[in-house]
Amino acid sequence: MTTSYSATAVSYGGVIDQLVAGEWIDPTTKAPLRLPIESIVIESTLDGHEADLIGRLHPERSLLVVCDENTRDVLGARIFQALKALGTVDEFIWKQPRCSEEGVAELMVETRGYEALIAVGSGTVSDSVKYATFQDGREYSVFPTSPMNAYTTPTASVASSGLKKSITCHSARGVFFDLEVMAGCPQRLVRAAFADVICRTTAQVDWLMSHMLFDTTYSRSPYILLAYDEDGLLDHAADLTSGNIESLAMLTRISTIMGLGTIFTGTTHSGSMAEHMISHCIDMFAGQAHPGTSHGEQVGVTTLTLSALQNQILGSDSPPEICPTVIPHERLAQRYGPEVAAMMAEQAGKKAIDGATADRLNARFAEDWEGFAAPLRAVMLPFERLQAAMTAAGCQQTAADLGLDPGFYRQIVSDGRFTRDRFTALDLADDSGRLDAFVAGHC
Repeated sequence: MTTSYSATAVSYGGVIDQLVAGEWIDPTTKAPLRLPIESIVIESTLDGHEADLIGRLHPERSLLVVCDENTRDVLGARIFQALKALGTVDEFIWKQPRCSEEGVAELMVETRGYEALIAVGSGTVSDSVKYATFQDGREYSVFPTSPMNAYTTPTASVASSGLKKSITCHSARGVFFDLEVMAGCPQRLVRAAFADVICRTTAQVDWLMSHMLFDTTYSRSPYILLAYDEDGLLDHAADLTSGNIESLAMLTRISTIMGLGTIFTGTTHSGSMAEHMISHCIDMFAGQAHPGTSHGEQVGVTTLTLSALQNQILGSDSPPEICPTVIPHERLAQRYGPEVAAMMAEQAGKKAIDGATADRLNARFAEDWEGFAAPLRAVMLPFERLQAAMTAAGCQQTAADLGLDPGFYRQIVSDGRFTRDRFTALDLADDSGRLDAFVAGHC
């Protein structure tokens, strides 16, 4: 059962307030969507209301506020002082936060004995607390200090043996956004959050296309919710780094719903398709040449790349002609080593198109290409609209902007399709002989 909260400040929760209250009816099912998160609050300020928010969700629990040295100064100290009114509360200032198997193990030791953890920070602190409390069966809530979609997902991005894994764990009891605090976060973090969420269009096109071609699962629910704010966010992208609370609230709502999409659909497909595959390849294969860019910054650039590809394919009057999938085992082994190449070949093999499937798809396209493309075009934003919004927000747009070697970026756009078993525009382009020319001309 979810609980709502209202302070004296004006709520910026929008449709999220309806979701938390169980009052939003999903038009696809005619039933309300249910959340495992009991409280999500988005307000201009939560100053003075922290104890009320936490006391409702973690009554009579021994509490530990977890933050790093930066987020303690920004918000953690205020939270710690406010929660003293509830009884047993301490603080842990994590001097070297890292969301890795080793880091989370350290956090579990340092926070042992407290019944509920209150995370104050961004992705590293939030995901670490999320995973730690999942492993030892404790409760947690979070006060974000910057916008991103990680706070409302039931997954944590955890580094293990040099690679990041998305691990399913549990949701926070409460997620509490103080917009005035977040407005003061570094502008780079705001731009990265914006760049991260504009992938709605490319992810939806890829996921819907896979559904139409292979009858894989698909849900419109998260996209219906995202549509409440997407146009406004794109139209006011230039205001995001000015401290404008209205624009930041739109970004926060969209980021929140992007995170909730995993809960609604039981998968990350609604917000993570080919654009994320390429971003993951940057992290996996850049090595010492990695420029230190964030996930959101990378996804913004890869989203533009995928948008250009999708608009090119679906904007054509003639359909692609599909051939059976060719997995370049030798090329992958030379570039990434035999062990990683074997993993990539395994993933690609799960979605590989054989001769009979190629014949079926080609016949379908030849019979009614316009009928196939129309619903995809309906959910696809024009490349120019995305690019204009990215420009207005001051986001990176190219591999060079990220500090990546363009040749390396062309390589991973060509090979990104082999890293996961999700069928995307990269597969359609490569299996129809169009990907190499696109990469040469657009990356």
